[in-house]
Amino acid sequence: MTPKTTGPVTHCQICGHTKLIEILSFGHQPIVQEYLTEKMLHEPEDTYPLNLVRCSACGLVQLDYIVEPKKVFPKEYPYRTGLTNMLLRNFRQLADTLEAEGLFKKGDLVVDIGSNDGSLLVPFKKKGARVFGVEPTNAAKDANKKGITTVQDFFSAVVVKRILKKHGKARVVTATNVFAHINDTSTLVRNVRALMGEGSLFVSESQYLLDTLEKTEFDCVYHEHLRFYTLKPFMRLMEMHGMSVVDAERISAAGGSIRIYAKRGKHPLSARASKLLADERKAGLYDAKTLREFGEKVRQKKRDLVSLLLECKKKGRIVGIGSPARSNTLLGFTHIDTTLLDYLCEKKGSPKIGMYAPGTHIPVVDEGRLLKEQPEYALLLSWHIGPELIQILRKVGYKGTFIVPLPRAEIVAD
Repeated sequence: MTPKTTGPVTHCQICGHTKLIEILSFGHQPIVQEYLTEKMLHEPEDTYPLNLVRCSACGLVQLDYIVEPKKVFPKEYPYRTGLTNMLLRNFRQLADTLEAEGLFKKGDLVVDIGSNDGSLLVPFKKKGARVFGVEPTNAAKDANKKGITTVQDFFSAVVVKRILKKHGKARVVTATNVFAHINDTSTLVRNVRALMGEGSLFVSESQYLLDTLEKTEFDCVYHEHLRFYTLKPFMRLMEMHGMSVVDAERISAAGGSIRIYAKRGKHPLSARASKLLADERKAGLYDAKTLREFGEKVRQKKRDLVSLLLECKKKGRIVGIGSPARSNTLLGFTHIDTTLLDYLCEKKGSPKIGMYAPGTHIPVVDEGRLLKEQPEYALLLSWHIGPELIQILRKVGYKGTFIVPLPRAEIVAD
């Protein structure tokens, strides 16, 4: 049976198997990027089931409910890749690596799926590649303004035909932090394959389940992330559509991701990817017991964080640093709201400033307020880049104490 593409998931999103085993329930949660205006605080707020399940056949960890894509990625989607230095460095490194290995050259076409503001394509363009982005939200307008040709639309067969007719086959197709977001896996892979020639390369980056388990980073679970990839089910997905994984590596982006390289046809798996596959088995990623223990650890992490914040609140004010998508899962699941956090600070220029976080309704303000008011504690909600944030905030004059929520809730020295 074809896996369902919206609503309750009753069949695995890759193999269609019906036995899905629950790992962890987050209850009903709002969409993490659906920030509210002050007026919207007085209106009903939509929430959806957020539960993590595992396919007993292929091992894919996934959500058991898919929200309509236009709801999750509306035109007003507030996230902009260019505001995250970690990702900009990651994209430059990717372009450097592919160029050094001769996988694209000047004049070749590079297509990025879910290209946001075009940040990934910038370094490829600087190296002489022709670039084209596909992005459904208004971030596409920002990309076009800086010279990155982008169509504002969801990735589809119609868009692929337009690209092929005007630009020809792509030498490189990228899908970073988006390949796990698109709901119909079969159509998605067919469309990617259609863009590629025999020598083309597909590069995917997704949140890696091995990192999620090792760091107990449950905050990466939200309605955008429909699947939490490991190498084995990803390989199966590619093989189902006449493609092969040729290489894979762990990267540090977004708290820990897997970068997978695939080509059309049958190709051998690299030694590096083979070792990663062995590491996955050794770590127990396909064992029910390992995933059950993960769920138990998450519930304990929730209790630990709330306890620490309650102790700190007795001594002074606490604010949140950053309001990334993942923070809204953390805040919603732990029920941390304005009784504990006065506000959330965002970098100047963020479209979230002046809005309220979904679910918890914590106000989002310019980080200048942090420096002016000097609250006693700052909770690093972008904890995966915590050391970098601490250095930046110290440099600009914040004098308070930092708290990290994960991998362990603790006060950190700098």
